[in-house]
Amino acid sequence: MTRPITGGCLCGSIRYAIAGDPPMQVTCHCKNCQRQAGTAFSCVVGMPPEMLEIDGEVKVYKDHGESGSAVYREFCGKCGSPVFTRADSASGMIFVKAGTFDDAERFSPTMHLFTKSQQHWLDTGSVPSFATMPAEGSD
Repeated sequence: MTRPITGGCLCGSIRYAIAGDPPMQVTCHCKNCQRQAGTAFSCVVGMPPEMLEIDGEVKVYKDHGESGSAVYREFCGKCGSPVFTRADSASGMIFVKAGTFDDAERFSPTMHLFTKSQQHWLDTGSVPSFATMPAEGSD
């Protein structure tokens, strides 16, 4: 069995463990992720919530994605680190910010999303890229 992925916020008030390998590893270039991350994109892993064990209290900021669906951005109330994201458009999934991993080697993106909003200087290389969210079942 794969060892858990562990991580947490900057101050350590929030810690988590992911059991197994997350089915999604993506880089999101949407404007809201850029603003929330304070940089050109957000690296996240997505999984069913039952794969994730959270220790600590998160605060939630609700915004809306490009589809108009609610997005819940979960962060540490002490240090402000963004840690988790949930979205009504992806019910049954929780997303963990890969920058909060204890071991950064555990993240390797399999796709880039919302590249229509990516920074002009960024090259996504050979990783599959989608202008928005790919249709379910598409390659």
